[in-house]
Amino acid sequence: MTIGIAVIGAGIMGADHARIVAEDLPGASLRVICDMDAARARGLADRLGAADAVTDPEAAIVRADIDAVIVASPDPTHAPLTLACIRMGKPVLCEKPLSPSPDECVAVMRAEAAAGRRLVQVGFMRRFDAAYGEMRRALTEGRLGRALMMHNLHRNVATPAADFTGAMAITNSAPHEFDIARHVLGTEITGITACQPRRSDALVAPVVMVLDTADGQVVTVEVNNNAAYGYDVRAELVGETASLSLATPARTRLDGGLASSTAYDADWRGRFAAAYAAQDRAFLHFAATGDFPEGGASAWDGYAAAQVAATGVRALAEGGRMPVALIAKPEFYA
Repeated sequence: MTIGIAVIGAGIMGADHARIVAEDLPGASLRVICDMDAARARGLADRLGAADAVTDPEAAIVRADIDAVIVASPDPTHAPLTLACIRMGKPVLCEKPLSPSPDECVAVMRAEAAAGRRLVQVGFMRRFDAAYGEMRRALTEGRLGRALMMHNLHRNVATPAADFTGAMAITNSAPHEFDIARHVLGTEITGITACQPRRSDALVAPVVMVLDTADGQVVTVEVNNNAAYGYDVRAELVGETASLSLATPARTRLDGGLASSTAYDADWRGRFAAAYAAQDRAFLHFAATGDFPEGGASAWDGYAAAQVAATGVRALAEGGRMPVALIAKPEFYA
């Protein structure tokens, strides 16, 4: 059976998803590219052989030849478009965040539960990264003893916009760290503190957060959106008997001029290319069979990350530790 897929959003993420669907997913047919910029949608559709290019996302969702949808449009559109997919009974892979608003995430969960079956997968692709997978297995298999701490570092070359703020670092970049900490440790985040150092210029400074979990672990998170030197993601999981760190991927090393060096990527696409492909394969299987991907991120996971982020913004503004108040986890996601 061939699954007809619509990709909503033809920017960097949408284009990457569309390429994976067109080139790397046997059993999938890239049928529609949708973007508010008609020329951009048509250009991507022509490059990848999509059957159609449109500008109306809801019209794309209701089409009879569309079986599943990938939402990679601007953040504020994620929840409304996900709800439109639920109304049509079509599986949807929604890029993170599910919504910047925890209340919108709750609305998505209620709609999915009312539909009576799982339809929503959230695009936390790090869950499909081999290195994070090994970290999680090392913990669950007992190789580290009880988990005590997790340290996470997330650096970008430069902010995507001049008006980027510390609060945006928490809501836009840090949700990956919140979700992977929850996923690896298998617990919820119950509190957060946040602060920023002072830069010598007008650029947004790094945001440093300390999270505590329901199981008594401490998680540190650094998000530095103006690191300048390259895209850099690191993590270390510290247990009572051992610790495990992600190895920074490097295909080559340059030796010369009395020095040795390795290169950094400019953004996330190289580092997590395999994870995105694995995530999209899992989504295709989900769309074809109805079986939710093992380890995949649900609407509940999208809500939990959004609630931590919203609380982190308050912690940054007001100072001090803020408790993260999650609603009771619906039985639907148990």
